[in-house]
Amino acid sequence: MNIIDVAKSRKTCKVYDASRHLTTEQINDIKTLLRYSPSSVNVQPWHYFLIESEAGKEKILPGFMEFNRPKVLDSTITIIFAVRNTLGDQHVKLITEQEDQDLRFLDEATKEGVAAGRKKFIDLNSKDQKDLNKWNEKQAYIALGTLLLGAAAMGVDATPIEGILTDELDKILDLPSKDLHSIVAVTIGYSNQDLDYNAKLPKSRLPAEEIFTTL
Repeated sequence: MNIIDVAKSRKTCKVYDASRHLTTEQINDIKTLLRYSPSSVNVQPWHYFLIESEAGKEKILPGFMEFNRPKVLDSTITIIFAVRNTLGDQHVKLITEQEDQDLRFLDEATKEGVAAGRKKFIDLNSKDQKDLNKWNEKQAYIALGTLLLGAAAMGVDATPIEGILTDELDKILDLPSKDLHSIVAVTIGYSNQDLDYNAKLPKSRLPAEEIFTTL
């Protein structure tokens, strides 16, 4: 199946088959999708909490609206997307040094120039906390899209969940002490084809002439 077929056939899972589980290899592939997602100036402002164990699922359950809790319990894994509240010098240095290890710089001058450019973009988007949160969250939503399409290409089902209680999840995961806040969650597993009504419905999108303008 090519990527266009994946995009046209991917559906949000509404009910999971609790008897079917992702393999360790599949979970590692999901981690790779998230690690390699693009972000503005490679800022990577995210941190992901992967909830696989039954104890972990029970722990985070109060952070989900009641109608979404069965998805957490019946899927193989729930991923909590969190982003940084600040992007300080230490984070910028961490990224730059990793890029250096990965041989992205021709020389020291290039390294310094890239780091300065990244810092400039961070400053432009850090006029106040609200601006920085918005910018960081936009980067995480790029990763969310990457994950949803990638999961479908892997042949597994996923559900993006904004029906979470972020303040509660932040407390459960002790995110303020980690300089993070939660924004969205994703459950991943296999659809229960007998109970998942959405799996049986045709996909629906607005026609191309409604959403594209070519100049």
